[in-house]
Amino acid sequence: MRHRRVDGLMSRRVVSVHRGTPFKDVVRTLAENRVPAVPVVDDGGRVLGVVSEADLLRKTTDRADPAELPSVPGPEAWERARAEGVRAEELMSAPAVCARPGWTFVEAARLMEVQDVQRLVVVDEEDRVVGVVSRGDLLKVFLRADEDIRREIEEEVLAGTLRLDPGPISVGVRDGQVELGGTLPFRGMLPALEHMCGAVDGVVSVSAHLSYAVDDTPGEQASS
Repeated sequence: MRHRRVDGLMSRRVVSVHRGTPFKDVVRTLAENRVPAVPVVDDGGRVLGVVSEADLLRKTTDRADPAELPSVPGPEAWERARAEGVRAEELMSAPAVCARPGWTFVEAARLMEVQDVQRLVVVDEEDRVVGVVSRGDLLKVFLRADEDIRREIEEEVLAGTLRLDPGPISVGVRDGQVELGGTLPFRGMLPALEHMCGAVDGVVSVSAHLSYAVDDTPGEQASS
């Protein structure tokens, strides 16, 4: 099975700012391009960090509140220091959370979850920005056609990896939901088949209604 790669899902139109871009110009860049964050790059186009709306809003949280509400905690020292910044390199979060073009969408999704970010800057081997991939980009995998999913299961999972004749096994796919029917040679193949079908790009769920010719599970053999 071949997972979709980041370079096939990412946006190649990247809006970035230079390390010396003034605060107001960063705000203007975000607003005009309707993006929540932009990478900060050096003169060679290498990524240094990311400046986001949250980074910029620290400028307001550091200012005195006329109401002086005691229930709202003030910013930490490091946040106050960043709030005093006036250029992108002083405002950004660094290092940037980056992905490589050759990563699978699964690797990118895991990194987003671990780092709790909505977008990843995609960089080449020299850390130059080549794209941006978002959660929405990764979710496009689930728009894959049902027929493509069915074909991959039959050709790559059944015939390819498991070396099974797809004839005795029916594969139905509707809205990404896979239904398996028919007869397997061995009972022990069922968990592997379900797992591999679930790992196919675009699959939402797997429901198996399969019988088997031989029960080769250790527990059943021991009890017989």
